[in-house]
Amino acid sequence: MNSLLAHLRRRASTLCKRHAAIAIALTIFALGNICVGRAQNSNSPSPAVSAVDEANPLVGTAPLDQQILIGNAPPPGEPLYSGMTSPGASLPQSSTEAAPVNVNADLSYPTGVAASYNYGRPTMIGFTGGGSTYGARAAPMIMPVVGDWTMPPDYAQSYYDKASEKASPGYYAVDLAAFHTRVELTATQWTSLMRFTFPASHRSNVVVNLRRAGGNVEVIGDRTIRGVAEGARAERDSDGSWFVAEFSRPFASFGTFRANHDDKGGGFGDEDVQTGRRTVSGSYAGAYVTFDTQAGEQVLVRVAHGHSADEAEQRLRAEGTNWDFERVHAQARAAWAKLFDRVEVNGGTPKQRMLFYSTLYHSFASPRLVARKGARFADADGRVQVADYDHYGPVPFWDTGRNQITLLMLLEPNVVQDIMRSELDRARERGYMYTSFHGDHAVFLYDGAWQRGIPFDYAAVYTYLRKNATDPSGPRNYLAEYMKNGWISDIVPPENPSPPYAGGKAGVATTLEYAWDDHALADVARRLGKTEDAEMFLRRAANYHNVFDPSVGFFRGRTMDGKWISPFDPGEPYYNFMMKEASGWSTLWLVPHDVQGLIELLGGRAAFNAKLDAFFSTPYLAKGICRDCTGMIGEYVQGNQPDQQAAYLYAWSGQPWKTQALTRRILADLYGSDASGYGFPGMDDQGSTSSWYVLSAMGFYPVDPSSPDYILGSPIFDRVRLHLGNGKIFEIVARNNSAQNMYIQSATLNGKPWTKPWFSHADIANGATLVLTMGPEPNKAWGADPRDAPPSMSVDRQ
Repeated sequence: MNSLLAHLRRRASTLCKRHAAIAIALTIFALGNICVGRAQNSNSPSPAVSAVDEANPLVGTAPLDQQILIGNAPPPGEPLYSGMTSPGASLPQSSTEAAPVNVNADLSYPTGVAASYNYGRPTMIGFTGGGSTYGARAAPMIMPVVGDWTMPPDYAQSYYDKASEKASPGYYAVDLAAFHTRVELTATQWTSLMRFTFPASHRSNVVVNLRRAGGNVEVIGDRTIRGVAEGARAERDSDGSWFVAEFSRPFASFGTFRANHDDKGGGFGDEDVQTGRRTVSGSYAGAYVTFDTQAGEQVLVRVAHGHSADEAEQRLRAEGTNWDFERVHAQARAAWAKLFDRVEVNGGTPKQRMLFYSTLYHSFASPRLVARKGARFADADGRVQVADYDHYGPVPFWDTGRNQITLLMLLEPNVVQDIMRSELDRARERGYMYTSFHGDHAVFLYDGAWQRGIPFDYAAVYTYLRKNATDPSGPRNYLAEYMKNGWISDIVPPENPSPPYAGGKAGVATTLEYAWDDHALADVARRLGKTEDAEMFLRRAANYHNVFDPSVGFFRGRTMDGKWISPFDPGEPYYNFMMKEASGWSTLWLVPHDVQGLIELLGGRAAFNAKLDAFFSTPYLAKGICRDCTGMIGEYVQGNQPDQQAAYLYAWSGQPWKTQALTRRILADLYGSDASGYGFPGMDDQGSTSSWYVLSAMGFYPVDPSSPDYILGSPIFDRVRLHLGNGKIFEIVARNNSAQNMYIQSATLNGKPWTKPWFSHADIANGATLVLTMGPEPNKAWGADPRDAPPSMSVDRQ
């Protein structure tokens, strides 16, 4: 371990010296050669390993560990952001997940979401079988405990053997050292299956409990526990707040428990545990069951959820009564294998292939399936209906709407149709189109799908997209101000505006996001023949100009009277003041719909390139600590969404070779470069950060998902075969590809010379072969002609 730490310190020190010594443009060029992806030479064949066997769901559960890559995060007393992914067992877009829990979110909320697992935590507190999008809020908690056990929230924790921990698509296993018990998890679409292999003991217990909010729990017969959690939210717990847990064999004894919050004195009497009692209500309500086991004897538990006890029971029975763990595991593995076989890669190192298929796995974390066609489900008003198509839960548009939804369009356009129908039905129920967190990005889904030829009733959904963008009572906060002024102001807070201040309007970022939305909405209106609407939204799409201060060369906040907010430090990160979880540097590039317009604002191609160079080389010296700002290259932050497209912007400014070097560097240094090999630059946000890796590793990225265009980077694989949803194949061949040969020398598309650093969906929709000839030095002429730049709002499409 000491030698490893010494190596990491030497590596960080070396990187720092290089950053200080090399000029801006050469920094990107030279460090790219050193830090880029470790691709094998094309002459080295890839081993014949199934794609599903290369994926490791533990990827994303650890943070980066080199100080140069993590800025000044985290704040004292908090953990550093990992990807906050789960290594649990699930299916693609799973309705449920069987997951390990080693973070006690009932007693702490240290990160941006209530993540259930962090690779560095040494003790396990339980396992969950569904109930929440993020596992640390899932209920019930289920824990096998041999001997004494303790009441939640204390939990009877166990050290677990890292060497025994195994995770693969549809499967998780670990040895609980304190209890000499092995735990294995797998899942079907609606149920979780857990297998506990116990030692010889008269006190082999399984403890089942709800979380802090509690609820009702009942022991039924000698094989079943049933309950309902209090405080459930339909948008978070789409699989329902009721649960049924059924055991594979009768338990010898049982009891129930709850926390006794009426006792204010502390100590003995804080809990209420009674042997033989069958029903209980209250905080942490739960039950324990005890088995008399021989060494190696197994007890299995099946868990299903529903919006009622009957629905949970029906889902449990619909999956069959077979307790064959291996069969269920094999079915889950087969479901993932079918999906992974749609994306074939050859070349690259074993680690690169592992990271690729692991991030592809996490890319399908959302949206979650709510109901298969023909199944019953509860709508927003709690009414039970029968699904006439596959219903999906909400899309986290601020996150996955930027990239993952495009990946789904390529691989599963039929699923995207059902996702669009689900969002439209929710809009009909609620009166507005759903949006998440920040911005109003549902329009990216619909405009992007239309431009990729996915059939849908776009006229019907336009009613709600337009209502979101024109009704101040809708989900766009501060819309009235935006429509009146063309920008959104900020109130300067009396305290330090740097994180964790969260009371502001994020006026700059919100203006930019709304302008981006308006551009996509203008396109939808134009396609529907609504000329006046199209012109109105197109005018609004230029509102980003209104928050650009040419005196400083950055987007900058304004007070209600229109004055620029001062002081202004573009290197200082903010949470909701002016920017959104980002600095002025990061937010500068948040104009994906009009990169050419941004180039003009910054003074032309040369000035734009100099600014972008400075972005990736200016040291990050912020005073405020931004939890989300990890995965650093200069001022660039890979760990959060606002600037994740920035490395690709050189395609517009005539220097796509810098994009090629930077994307290789990000792939290599900001994913899996930690001691565990599982590190992420920041929160995955239900598949967003993972999708960035998948798309970039293949060699392209949708800077604006509402457009049909993909910007070229530098593929780390010698060959990629993408089986499109229409049955056609898009193939990318990188000749002479290696870690050193990262630069595109020339290209052909379907045998014809290709000089553009981008391609459109129409170019590949019917199948295509893109051949890239790679080399160790940049071809600065390739893709540099202004006529070859990708489209932008400020220039007419050819």
